[in-house]
Amino acid sequence: MTIPHLPVMVREVIEILNPKKGGIYVDATVGLGGHAESILNMIGKSGIMIGIDRDQAALHVTEKKYDDSRLILRHGNFSDMERILSEEGFSSVDGILFDLGVSMKQLRDLVRGFSFFSDERLDMRMDTSQRFSAWDIVNRYAEKDLVRILKDYGEEHRAVRIARAIVRQRDKKNIHSCSELADIVSRTVGRRGRIHPATKTFQAFRIEVNKEMDELEKGLNTSLNQLNRSGRFCVISYHSLEDRAVKTFIRDNAKKGLVRSLTKKPLTPALIEKRLNASSRSAKLRGAEKL
Repeated sequence: MTIPHLPVMVREVIEILNPKKGGIYVDATVGLGGHAESILNMIGKSGIMIGIDRDQAALHVTEKKYDDSRLILRHGNFSDMERILSEEGFSSVDGILFDLGVSMKQLRDLVRGFSFFSDERLDMRMDTSQRFSAWDIVNRYAEKDLVRILKDYGEEHRAVRIARAIVRQRDKKNIHSCSELADIVSRTVGRRGRIHPATKTFQAFRIEVNKEMDELEKGLNTSLNQLNRSGRFCVISYHSLEDRAVKTFIRDNAKKGLVRSLTKKPLTPALIEKRLNASSRSAKLRGAEKL
């Protein structure tokens, strides 16, 4: 299946990151290389781009797509960034980009088990080399832990009802697929409006599977360690948990005199981009410069 790849807020990312000729930049979520391509266009022949992603399938696609010696691709998480840069011979860099969340390619590939409509085994792993998946959460976590995850990571006010329904169903038989889970949530809370009632549940379990909030914290801290003075980082987030974490990190480190915020308020996609790329609608971009 061919998945059209539309990177989000490219113009705004370039404005915040401000790539320089000959600079060294990291795309910590390189995916299919949309943002990396734009950065490569700015940094000239002597610039270097290190693209990191936990999704090996995306890295394989990007490797075939770009035949460019300036682009170094590595498999890893945010928490691996310092090690990866050291192994590639870099002690510091000029800019770092994080584009958080799940990609449209991952969502639309039903085998990956992210979609409400997938009859494949519950998965939601961004890194398919890890063993722990959404199946383990749904079928093995205690009810109180399901409630905690739904509240903390999904901000789901119906967490108790949903967790209880999951446990009740799995007591009869294991919940195998995404579509089964989506159906349980829909029957439990009902369906109103255009947003699928299982959206927050799927978000919560995906975050837990991939330890996304922990990895984001590690990635932001690594940015401060790895950036040159006047180096910049920017983060595209897609839900309030991520955006609050980025906002707090920038605010706290600005108070310490370590960074200067480049976005008083988060930037959001222009109306035309939202119309052309539905996945961009919830995007928020924040950035900062190391002092």
